[in-house]
Amino acid sequence: MTCGSCLHDNTLAAALLKLGEDVTLAPIYTPIRTDEPDVSENRVFFGSINVYLQQKWPLFRHTPRWLDRWLDHPALLNFLSGRAASVDPAKLGDLAVSMLRGESGNQHKELDKLVDWLLNELRPDVIHLSNCMMLGLARKIAQQGGPPVVCTLSGEDSFLEKLLPTHYSEARQLLRERAQDVSALVALNHYYADFMAEYLSVSRERVHVIPHGLWLEGHGQRDPTTPHRIGFLARVCPDKGLHLLVEACELLAQEQSLPPWELHAAGYLGADDRDYLRKLKHRTERGPLRGRFTYHGELDRAEKIAFLQSLTLFSTPTIYRESKGLPALEALANGVPIVVPDHGAFPELINDTGGGLLCRPESPPDLAEKIVTLLKDSQLAKDYGEAGQQAVHSRYHAEAMAQQTRQLYEQLLHSRNS
Repeated sequence: MTCGSCLHDNTLAAALLKLGEDVTLAPIYTPIRTDEPDVSENRVFFGSINVYLQQKWPLFRHTPRWLDRWLDHPALLNFLSGRAASVDPAKLGDLAVSMLRGESGNQHKELDKLVDWLLNELRPDVIHLSNCMMLGLARKIAQQGGPPVVCTLSGEDSFLEKLLPTHYSEARQLLRERAQDVSALVALNHYYADFMAEYLSVSRERVHVIPHGLWLEGHGQRDPTTPHRIGFLARVCPDKGLHLLVEACELLAQEQSLPPWELHAAGYLGADDRDYLRKLKHRTERGPLRGRFTYHGELDRAEKIAFLQSLTLFSTPTIYRESKGLPALEALANGVPIVVPDHGAFPELINDTGGGLLCRPESPPDLAEKIVTLLKDSQLAKDYGEAGQQAVHSRYHAEAMAQQTRQLYEQLLHSRNS
C-alpha cells in the first residue's frame, strides 16, 4: 500500500538530500510505495519472503546469500505482495515477536547481512529506523560499534493492540527492553510522544517531536463544485472509519434544507478488507445514499491532489487514536476544511491549524452535525480551509521537517563526541 510511513520516510529523505545531506533510504520487507518520486535504494533488506520462510521453516535460516538475493528481488516482492499480502496482526504475531528479538530471532541471518552492509559498506553517521517494530535491529548495531540509532514512532500501537494474547505480552516486553537500545525516538506530534513514552516505558525527554512535512508541489487551491463533495482518503478498512462516515451521511440524507451533496472516497484496498468495502457499497446502493456514493480506488499523486481539490470538506473518522493524520494535512494543504474525531493527534492538529471541527469519536450523529455546519455556512468552511492551508504551508512542509531532523542528528553526534 501507499502507507503513511513510506510517504513520511521518502519525503524526509528527499528533503534531506535537497539540503545537501548524503542520505540512503533502504527499504525493509518490501520496496516502498509512495506517490512521490522514489529516492530509495533498489534493494530490499529483510525481504518479506525470506522473513516469512525463515519464521516458518528452519531450513531457510541457513540458505546461501545468492538464493536470498533472488528471493529479495524487488520485482518478485512487488509481484507477490500485490496478490497475497496480509497485514492482519492476528496472523503476524509470531513474526513480530521474532523480529523484536533481533540477534536471537529467527531472522538473525538477515540482521547480520544488514549490519554488515551498514557498518562496512555504507558507514553512516546516524541510522534512522522507520518504526519501533524494527527496534530489534538496534542492539546488534551498537554491539558492532555502530553510530547513534534514531527510531520514528509511526502508529505501531494500532497493530500491537490487535496481536493475539499469546504474542502481545512478549511483544510489549521486548519493545520496552529494545527501546533502551536507541539514542532517540521521534514522534510527529506531542500526543503520540506522550503516549509512546509511557507505552515503551522511556523518559519523555528521549522522545523528540518533529511534525510531518509535506512536499507541497502541486498542492494549491480548492476547486468549488456543485454538488458539494464530502471526501474520505485513507486505507479502506474499519480502523479508518469509512463506515462511520457512511452512517453520518445517511443521516444527512434526511436533511431537506441542505444544498446538493455527494460522498466520495478513495484509498488503498487490501485483500483482507474487500468484504468490508463490498458491504458498504451494497449499503449505499440500496439505502439513503443511493446515487450519492463513489469509491475512486487507489490514486497516484496527481489524482490524489485533484481529488482533494474537488472536495468541499474532508473527514477520516478513525476508530483508533490517530498518530499521524497525513491525509488530513494533505486536505488542509489544498484549503479543504476537515472534520475529525476528538482523539489522538487530531485535537492538536485542529488547535494548531484552525483548519476545521472536532466531533465525538465513533458518533455518526455528531459527525453529521459538524458536517451540516460546514455545508450550511460556506464562509465558515472557507475560513477554516484558508487557516489550515496557511498553517500547513508555513509550518508543515518538508524543508522544516528535514531541518529539524538534521538538528536532532547533530545533537546526537555532538553528545557522542563530547
